[in-house]
Amino acid sequence: MIYLDYQATTPLAPEARDAMLRWLDGPGGTGFGNPHSPHKMGRQAKAAIEFARDQVAALFPGGGRVIFTSGATEAINLAIRGSGTGGTVSVSAIEHAAVLDTARDAGTCHVLNVAKNGQCNTKQDLPQDTRLVCLMQVNNEIGTIQPTVEWHRKAKENNALYFCDAVQAYGKIEVTGADMIAISAHKFHGPKGVGALWVRNGVELAEVQTGGGQEFGLRSGTLSPALIAGMGAAAAEAKKRMEQDAEHVQKLWQRAAQIFEDWELNGSAEARYHGNLNIRPRGPNGGGLDVNRLMSECRNVMFSAGSACASGSGRTSHVLEAIGLPQKLAKCSIRLGFGRYTTLEEIEEAGRTINEAAKAQGAL
Repeated sequence: MIYLDYQATTPLAPEARDAMLRWLDGPGGTGFGNPHSPHKMGRQAKAAIEFARDQVAALFPGGGRVIFTSGATEAINLAIRGSGTGGTVSVSAIEHAAVLDTARDAGTCHVLNVAKNGQCNTKQDLPQDTRLVCLMQVNNEIGTIQPTVEWHRKAKENNALYFCDAVQAYGKIEVTGADMIAISAHKFHGPKGVGALWVRNGVELAEVQTGGGQEFGLRSGTLSPALIAGMGAAAAEAKKRMEQDAEHVQKLWQRAAQIFEDWELNGSAEARYHGNLNIRPRGPNGGGLDVNRLMSECRNVMFSAGSACASGSGRTSHVLEAIGLPQKLAKCSIRLGFGRYTTLEEIEEAGRTINEAAKAQGAL
């Protein structure tokens, strides 16, 4: 099988898996202690967590702290709900549902428009009572890289905090400054079930989940040394390999662009993370491509529908709609995601398989 769905999740790095094994001991071992216990096994587990905290922090801006969570969704909820009440939360139209839905549920939500290339322009006004601006660094569906530095500055000028969903950026490109930043380990070759919220020094948060008062009193619950050690190792490996990975992804992108030359790119080609290829067949109706049929006929290639229907809800992608793509074209779109462990041979084989299946439908 060929895996081309890196925006959904990434393969676990061997270095991350190796780091986790020490903390998955059973009877007779010493690596199963509760990191919040005062005895030797507990202290050893806590030391592993703090070591991983430093590894994760190394890819963030300076002047902040890392709060471990169960994933990006929890980190996002802590950032939006924990940073205040009242006022307006301003979010871009192409944020992940975890941000959009949380902002809407938390109170008044103002949606910021995006251009056809997927970028959110800072020239648009913010409501006067905006308390928080939410803008992701790299979009999960079309890979658009946002002008986060400018939005951070604009938020500050409007006396608002700036929150950045960096799930698709962390470990791949430099994470830019913000007041709060959310990440998820399994998007950079770490394990599933663990993430983090980076919080700038001086930003005050209120706990959202009450209990034992772990993680600086902001996120109650027993931490998993195994998951966090795996996350730390994945972060360290990403830091070490960032330039190498970027060069590899660029080569994959260039070859994929040649193979899919009869397809139209959704979003910007320049302001984009090039491990994301969201495309549709050329033509006014996207060639009438039936994406569900295409995925069935290409069952050995793992990729996503570009319309990214939310967990089978049947809804057309809000991201593709936001950039002005008609519903019929959005439904003809597919997303290919690749990265560190993808080979050129896999890109070529997947391209042949997908192109042949699309031609058989008369879409190309």
